[in-house]
Amino acid sequence: MRQQPLLSITVFFFSVSACQGVHPTSAATATVLPKEAFPPGENIPTLVTIYQPPELPGFPKIDRHPSAGKLFRYKPGTIPTYDPDSDDLWQMDLRSLNLSGFDLRDSLDDLFFASFDDRTVWPVLDRMPPGFDWQQIREFGKNPGLNVRALHAEGITGKGIGIAVIDDILLVDHQEYIGQLRLYEEQGRVGSATMHGAAVSSIAAGKTTGVAPDADLYYVAADYCTGNGSEEVDFSCLAKAVRRILEINQQLPPDRRIRVLSMSIGWSPENKGYAEIQSAIQSIRDAGVFVICSSEWEIYGFQFHGLGRLPLADPDDVRSYVPGLWWAKIFYKAPDSFSDVLLVPMDSRTTASPTGNDEYVFYREGGWSWSIPYIAGMYALAAQVKPDITPDLFWSTALATGRTIEITHEGKAYSFGTILDPAALIHTLQGL
Repeated sequence: MRQQPLLSITVFFFSVSACQGVHPTSAATATVLPKEAFPPGENIPTLVTIYQPPELPGFPKIDRHPSAGKLFRYKPGTIPTYDPDSDDLWQMDLRSLNLSGFDLRDSLDDLFFASFDDRTVWPVLDRMPPGFDWQQIREFGKNPGLNVRALHAEGITGKGIGIAVIDDILLVDHQEYIGQLRLYEEQGRVGSATMHGAAVSSIAAGKTTGVAPDADLYYVAADYCTGNGSEEVDFSCLAKAVRRILEINQQLPPDRRIRVLSMSIGWSPENKGYAEIQSAIQSIRDAGVFVICSSEWEIYGFQFHGLGRLPLADPDDVRSYVPGLWWAKIFYKAPDSFSDVLLVPMDSRTTASPTGNDEYVFYREGGWSWSIPYIAGMYALAAQVKPDITPDLFWSTALATGRTIEITHEGKAYSFGTILDPAALIHTLQGL
């Protein structure tokens, strides 16, 4: 049979803007076989086009590929233990430790407070406590939780929405976010990758760990301008990073703009460079970017806190959550002081590790640094389904659709909420 000619057609992809209407944003060529090319009686497939976001001119722009970070750990002489009455942080930091020489069969309670990574060397199985499955704990921790992955299954993944992050040096080639990374610049930073950058990036936009796994990620490793032996941050340097994000945003097409900025840091009037960072934040807010940081109350009047979770509790079950480890004592002393506070996951999270492009780390105890990129990822999902979303609408809807549960501590029942309900939030915004 004579070969049938192929037909080439051009398929345009369209975007919708509330101000500009419908307009083509890119074009692609698809090859279509004529119906004679298919055997008699066979169903002829219809043309199915899978949307691929157009490439951004000038992006990705990766200025440097920092080397992987290394944890120089001592070999512990004794088995680490956890003291619940202590306020010390990271009591059970087992990252990159060689524990093969220990018998941990009686350490179950302690290990449930452990942080560890893919370089932690565990004892053989018969010297581990029954009920402690570190592989399962690691996999549970990758799940953003609260049924966010159900939204991903609906196609709500943050596709085409820009998330900016200002933080420390990033392991740019990690498999969690290399495909989403559109920009990596450094402002006076030198050295190898750190744990902070890899964690916040993968929480916001990681392929398996992230809230918005298809968002565009723009990252500036900022100089904190500390010097002369001082650890005091000069926030005028962070202000430069904010203005750089604003500059980048002006280069992007309207339908691919940065909509949210994640900064796991906060400031107050007594800090050096306060006026400069406040001015920069106002400028980027005026450009339509929602800023998530530790100073959320001062900027917007919004309050948030981080949720705790036992390592083997189901991340998708709202009943798995309790106050985060570092503030639980405060909550139980004054539970009524946490009204109108949005609660989002924080503890027991697995993120990208700075030690290797395919390595992971489980953080049993988190901080606001982990909650901030989570909220940023949620805002990206909201911007995907409702392009005219505003911070006020997002926050008020999150509080209105959130969940309140009852938890028990030392025999006493407590009302605990408002816990973010991602599906209710997004579906409500879709209907507005």
